Amino acid sequence: MSQDARRAPAGALLALLLAGCSGIQTTLDPAGDQARDIDVVWRTMLVVCGIMYLLVMAFLAWALWRARRAPASDMPVTGETAAEPALRRGLAGWAALIAAGLVLLTTVSFLVDRSLAEAGPDPLRVKVTANQWWWQVEYEGALPSENVLTANELHLPVDRPAIIELKSNDVIHSFWVPNLAGKMDLIPGRTNYVAVTPRRIGAFRGQCAEFCGFQHAKMAFDVKVDDATGFEAWTRRQIASAPDPVSPAAVTGKQLFGSKACVMCHRVQGTDAGGSTGPDLTHLMSRSHIAAGTLPNTRAALQAWIADPQGIKPGTKMPRVELSSSELNAVVAYLETLR
Repeated sequence: MSQDARRAPAGALLALLLAGCSGIQTTLDPAGDQARDIDVVWRTMLVVCGIMYLLVMAFLAWALWRARRAPASDMPVTGETAAEPALRRGLAGWAALIAAGLVLLTTVSFLVDRSLAEAGPDPLRVKVTANQWWWQVEYEGALPSENVLTANELHLPVDRPAIIELKSNDVIHSFWVPNLAGKMDLIPGRTNYVAVTPRRIGAFRGQCAEFCGFQHAKMAFDVKVDDATGFEAWTRRQIASAPDPVSPAAVTGKQLFGSKACVMCHRVQGTDAGGSTGPDLTHLMSRSHIAAGTLPNTRAALQAWIADPQGIKPGTKMPRVELSSSELNAVVAYLETLR
């Protein structure tokens, strides 16, 4: 076997380990102030507890080695020996070391807990409402006409703090974007808040971190961090109403959308569709995923989702709407215009 071949498994293992420490959904790759503060606590605990573990193992090995070397006749039965004062000093040293470690962990935890509750100046205010099993996201503008309503996707400007108001419409959920901040529960009848200050442009993934029912595992959302210009441009696009369809298939699809059960649950700004039970679809095709992160936002995925939502996400509150093949294609053609 060549030397390169022998090195390959070790290299592959190292690559796997490094891959597990980065990505769009990991606490080990912080991209925001709050996530970095939490990372400080984790690393401090790892170092303190790791040192204590190694010391305990080292002294245990030393004690076993001494016990194996010492003859049984040399072991005193009663009375104080010369080693006991040293033993007392050693125990006092251990107690002091443990106390110092606990004080350090407590201090770091206290300081980080205070920093997590603080928000910087001029924070962006966002309201996130959890439902079984999707997320509604609202941005309040200076005027009611400038409010932005979207679903399953959170956009944030880099280097600007955001205060996210958290509510639930049904059961307890938990809002968690590992790269940006810690977890915070959404409790029915109560409003909680979480501060997020992104420091890196990119795409991240959030997840419900509290078991909330049958499709808890399929309740995710995308987080896009843009620069200030990109965020403002996204906001302006979201304020605009849905464009009128042009192609015959899309025009037919809009008519079907308005005459079927779709209009009872979904909102499309600029049309008669004003439902609030399901996600807002005004700019559906600008999102990366559908069904709260369950499927990529492609034509094939849209067709499959509309044709049989229960088959893809059993227990979801979206009913199966009876559509012929041509009607399904027309509705999807209309949805594809919602950008």
